[in-house]
Amino acid sequence: MSISRRTVLAVAAGATASTVSPAQAVAASGGHASAPAVPALRAAADYAVEKLRAVAPGVSGFPVGTKFEKWVFSQNGDWVGGFWPGTLWMAYLYSKDEIFRTLALDSARKLAPRRYDTSTHDLGFLFYPSWVTAWRLTGDDSWRAGAVQAAGSLIQRYNPRGHFIRAWGALNDPNNAGRVIMDTIMNLDLLAFAARQTGDEKYLHVAVEHARTAQRVFPRQDGSTPHVFDFDPETGAPIGPNTVQGYSPASCWSRGQAWGIYGFTTIYRRTGDQQFLSTARRLADYAVGALSSDHVPVWDYRAPQQPYDVKDASAGAVMACGLLDLSAATGRQDYRQVALRILTALSETCLTRKSTRADAIVARCTRNRPAEDGIEISLPYGDYYLLEGILRVLRPLDVDRAIDLSTP
Repeated sequence: MSISRRTVLAVAAGATASTVSPAQAVAASGGHASAPAVPALRAAADYAVEKLRAVAPGVSGFPVGTKFEKWVFSQNGDWVGGFWPGTLWMAYLYSKDEIFRTLALDSARKLAPRRYDTSTHDLGFLFYPSWVTAWRLTGDDSWRAGAVQAAGSLIQRYNPRGHFIRAWGALNDPNNAGRVIMDTIMNLDLLAFAARQTGDEKYLHVAVEHARTAQRVFPRQDGSTPHVFDFDPETGAPIGPNTVQGYSPASCWSRGQAWGIYGFTTIYRRTGDQQFLSTARRLADYAVGALSSDHVPVWDYRAPQQPYDVKDASAGAVMACGLLDLSAATGRQDYRQVALRILTALSETCLTRKSTRADAIVARCTRNRPAEDGIEISLPYGDYYLLEGILRVLRPLDVDRAIDLSTP
């Protein structure tokens, strides 16, 4: 399958006279559906900015998670390095405080060597909320060029036999060579960005091919998904579902489901392909139906102890962002209402307000339950996506400036 030159150039052209950003649509409507949630979300954003003002000047690396409520750092960013500068950018957009802009740029610069990293599929997570946002908010072309370089590294992980981007392992490592995970759908927007900036169809081709493969193999009949799907890397033949962070190959890891909602809606916005929108809706409908009354997801919707199992607030934050996007794309207010209930629940029940020692904003996140790694701790993507979700409600035009909510 190839993408037509006409399609690529239409995407590369960005906003046109007929384009209406979802953020613009929400702003034009007056955001009336969000009114009951506004006080809680504004209070949460105020708390987040206060926390970041106290903590961020002393951060010398990239937070990867907390231990005894204090950030543990990676110096190269691991797979989460983009979320710290991204969080600082969200704080800057909300507060207009220049200190957050300065710190965001300083942090993002430390990711520069990762532009050439071909050993991970997480380059979208690393470079979109950091370098792409930096370019969009500053206009400095070095950020744009670096993000395109990162996209060039990412497409080297594409397997043309199976039409997928390999998740884990160095390119010359046979282990996990056929492993695809749901998370990758979130990294495709870096490729769509590179296509728009260069006019080169190879980036969007890889993104669309991977998304179509994921769309074919991940969703079950009821809209739930496994974390992993394995292929024979030599032939591209499917092997079957699996998991690493979920309870089992037959379960539904809640953060993976949230990645799918957000990611399929985004690739729809970049291509206009209605099948991607339909897939996002299937995943969303399952996840909404699986939420418990407190609107904070359990770590796995099909684990034996759910709905009374440990929580993952980060899954809720990602899901809320995806549902807000999906509501704008479909015009369905019910998705927006659920997103607002999730964001309100996170703001009222999952912040670190009661702790005097906590470095992070959001508590009750779970990194990897099967490995007993990070059970109801704080995670950098929990903080980032909570702020992104809140700003999607309170400051939609600012979020649009930062991450581009437009459609072709």
